Formats: sequence, structure tokens, C-alpha cells
Amino acid sequence: MKLNLKIWRQEDAKDKGGFQNYKVDGIDGDMSFLEMLDVLNNTLVEEGVDPVEFDHDCREGICGSCSLQINGEPHGPDRRVTTCQLHMRKFKDGDDIVIEPFRATAFPVIKDLVIDRSAFDRIQHAGGYISVNTSGNTQDANSIPIEKDNADDSFYAATCIGCGACVAACKNASAMLFTAAKVSQFALLPQGEVEAHERVLSMVDQMDKEGFGNCTNTGACEIECPKGISLENIARLNREYLGASFSG
Repeated sequence: MKLNLKIWRQEDAKDKGGFQNYKVDGIDGDMSFLEMLDVLNNTLVEEGVDPVEFDHDCREGICGSCSLQINGEPHGPDRRVTTCQLHMRKFKDGDDIVIEPFRATAFPVIKDLVIDRSAFDRIQHAGGYISVNTSGNTQDANSIPIEKDNADDSFYAATCIGCGACVAACKNASAMLFTAAKVSQFALLPQGEVEAHERVLSMVDQMDKEGFGNCTNTGACEIECPKGISLENIARLNREYLGASFSG
């Protein structure tokens, strides 16, 4: 395939940035989207041009670092996949493809297609953990009975990889789905009950401090999430937050 690429280039966070046009040839439908970008970068390097910077690590849909906005959609036209799992057979010969970073004030551009998602880390650090004193005769977690539905819902919430697609898909750049998933995975388990109130208040407070927008329940976040994290988690977050707020 021959493709026409329109890619966002930006030297650093202070640079205004803009789109540049590139052409690639010899792209096979079985290539992943990142492999296609590798082909482009190899050509650019041979021509003495700086390659396009983009984030990636596992290339297996696990880490979520390959976040790209492709033709206006987080991770591109496929569903329940990350960019590294998107294959070029989703495109046709001669297609125009617009590639840009996720757009959100809380996700500043580092360079080209690479964004700083450390805001998610700070939300997680604010309360996305369980503090346990492991000295003495601590009860084995495997011996604590948990209803299967709660265990399953907690597991599904924990599959969130923090890629930021929910933020990119939201018209308000809200991080509610991410925060809700991180709150839910503990709120559904007895191990998370001890710090439940402190956790949800701290994480929502940090989310607001980072500059993410409000949720209006449009549902785009769930549709674009590569792991299919449900909006039910946002409802649970709201219940947890209200309960914690009125508890004193």
C-alpha cells in the first residue's frame, strides 16, 4: 500500500507545532500501525531527517504507552485494541491518515506524538493502593471470602492500562473513567474497605488538581477504551465519593 500521512511534529512543549505531510510505500496489511511508522522513520533517517517521535514499549496491548489519535479516534478505527495492535489492513491503498498526540491540557506534548501522562501517576499515587501492616499474623488474602461478582468486577476494573484514550475521547478531557477504574478495583474488595473514604476523596481531589474536565456521561470513553472499562465504574465512583463526603 501507498499511504499519505499527515503527522503532528512538535519540537517540545513550548513549540507551537504543526502538521507535516509524508508518503510511505510498500506497507503490508499485516503490519501493525507502529511497524508502519517504523518504515517511515527508517526512510527519514536515511534522508537525514529527524524521525517522528512516538511512545511504545510492549507492543502487545499491555502497557498503553502507544497512545495516538488516528483520524480523530484514540488508537484508530478498530475497537478494543491499542495502537500497537491496530493493523494496516484497516486502511486502504492511497488513504490519507492524520496522526496526532492525545489532546488534553493535563497531557502536555513532550515531542511530536509523545505526551506526558504523569498526571495519571499522581492520581494513582494519591490513593490507588492498599496500606497493610505485614508484620505479625496477617491474614492470607486467599482466605478472605469475596463474592464472585465483586471479584470479577474488581478484576475487570484492574485491567485499565492507563493509556489515556478515555481522556482523548472525552469532549471535556475528563479522567473519570480512569480514576473510577482505579477506585473500583479496591472498593469492591474487603481489603480496600479500610482506606475507602480517604482513597476516593484523595484521588478525585488530585484528578481535579491536574486539570482534567468534568464527566457528562456521553460514553465516548467506554467506546474508545481498549479494555472496555464500563461506565458503571463512574457510577460506583460517584457513590463512593458521596458516601465519603457525608461520612465526615
